[in-house]
This record gives sequence, structure tokens and C-alpha cells, in this order.
Amino acid sequence: MKNPSATSSGKPGNWVDIIEVGTRDGLQIEAKIIPAAKKVEIINAMIDSGLRQFEVTSFVSPKAVPQLADAVEVMAGVRRRADTCLMALVPNVKGAERAAATGLDAAVLFCSASETHNFKNLNRRIQDSIDGFAPIMETLQKADIGAVGAVATAFGCPFEGEIETVNMLRIVRAYVALGIDHLTLGDTTGMATPNNVRSTVRMLQDQFPQLKISLHLHNTRGVGLANVVVGLEEGIRRFDSSVGGLGGCPFAAGATGNICTEDLVYLLAESGYETGVDLRKSIDVALMMEQALEKPLPGQVMRAGERLKLHPSSAVPTAAG
Repeated sequence: MKNPSATSSGKPGNWVDIIEVGTRDGLQIEAKIIPAAKKVEIINAMIDSGLRQFEVTSFVSPKAVPQLADAVEVMAGVRRRADTCLMALVPNVKGAERAAATGLDAAVLFCSASETHNFKNLNRRIQDSIDGFAPIMETLQKADIGAVGAVATAFGCPFEGEIETVNMLRIVRAYVALGIDHLTLGDTTGMATPNNVRSTVRMLQDQFPQLKISLHLHNTRGVGLANVVVGLEEGIRRFDSSVGGLGGCPFAAGATGNICTEDLVYLLAESGYETGVDLRKSIDVALMMEQALEKPLPGQVMRAGERLKLHPSSAVPTAAG
């Protein structure tokens, strides 16, 4: 069983893990379906850029999310390195059984802290999701697959507003009771702010100091990277991001893209953190994805380049007068 944190073991104290979710969260909301072979090409380019951890696909119903119907084929084509960790969403036992045949390293169990969103997303109540975790874990353990627990709408819900702390805590306690020690807090529709990121992280760190917390942030309201800075200040060293800023939940009103991988790599490097990711190669991957989708992506660093990228003075006109 591969621990999702194994790829960062032995790394320096300023190391930050980036979990690339573009081929899962990034593509699930797109109308254009990317062929499995192109997805594999993009993932392999991501691995070549230095990324080590991926939420690469989802073993959900192909009818619900047809963009990810090729999960088994994609998993089979990925050219792994020794330090590659491939993760995927697993909503139920059937999904866990499909995942078990693919060599998946870790499955992401998930539940929303909002009753309404959980029903829209999974067609069940929160308690029904919690009750379903144990049989999923049993299937995963038989296949020697690790597990991560995720809480969607952790910072606010587009249907219900502020999240009830009691809902958050009962989901986290359920994960802990199953022996899960990796927790992802999902900002499903970009309702996270520096204040509620700080307060939520501190609450969970106080009550569950053993948990390794990841932040899954969106840039819906333009404060995604500001929330990363707050997370860093609170000791978080694991962040999800998506190539080119793709992403969004198809079952949540107002959902838009995740924080952008290249922008995150740039921020972390310029803030003195190490990620092992080559920014130039990361930009090339974003351009590859943009070409595959045949539309502009919202990433900013992919346009501007590195901070000290220079241009000849002849590239712009000289002011007259």
C-alpha cells in the first residue's frame, strides 16, 4: 500500500506536495471529451515535469460523468516513476472493485459537509455516505490500496451557505475511525476565504493533530492563491491544483476552475518553497491541455512566463511625443 505522503519523505523542510487533479476535476466539467490516449500523453508529460502525485481519474458511473468513463484505460497507459502516486475518486464498492484491478495507489473517499450538495453529487444523505465507507475500505484493503478522506463544500455551500461544524466533524471522525490519516478539505465552489481557511484548519488541527491535511482550492472569486498563503502559514504542505486552472463540480451551482498548477508552482518557488516541479515544463503541459480542449485556459503564468522572462525592447513600440 503506497502512502500518499511517501513521495515527500526525506525531502527538505520547505518541501510542498502538489497533487495534480486536472485530468479528474479539471475534465469532469468539460463538454469536450478528451480521448484516453491524449489524457495519457498529458499525464506522462506532467510526470516528466516533476509532478509526483495525481488524482488522475474517478471510478464513478460513466453515465454520471462520461468524461471519465475511460478510467481503466487511462490508468493502464500512465508511465509511472518509482515516486509516482496515482489516486482516484472512489464513490462506492463497485467503484472500489473497478479501481482494484488497475494498480491504483490510493483511493479518495468523499462526502460533502452539505446535505443538499451531497444529495446532488452522490444522490444520498451524509449519513448514508458515512455508512458506505466501511465496505469501500474493506475492498481497498484487500487490494492493498491506500485511502484519503475528502470533505467537499468544506468552506461553504452554494445551496445552504455556511457549513455546520457538526457535519464537518462527523465526517472527519468517520474517516479517523477507519484509520485514514490523510484529509482533503474541498473548496468546491470557491467559497473559501483567508479567514475561514484559517479557522477551519486550526479547528481540525486542534482536534485531530494526527491528520495530514490537504487543501483543494478553487479560484472562483479570485482568492485561491491567497488561501494557499494562509494554508502555508498554518502549516499545510499539501495542495491540490489543476493544469491551466481547469475544473469545477458539475453538480454545484456556480462552480469554476481550481487553482492553477503553474501559478501555484510559481508562487511556491518565489516564496522559497520546493516542489520538484519544473515551471517551464509545467507551462508546456498547460499549453498541451489548452490545445486538446481547443479553448483558452484561465492560467496566468502560462501566458506571462517566469518572473524574469525577458523580451527584446523591439517587441513593443516606443512612446511618441
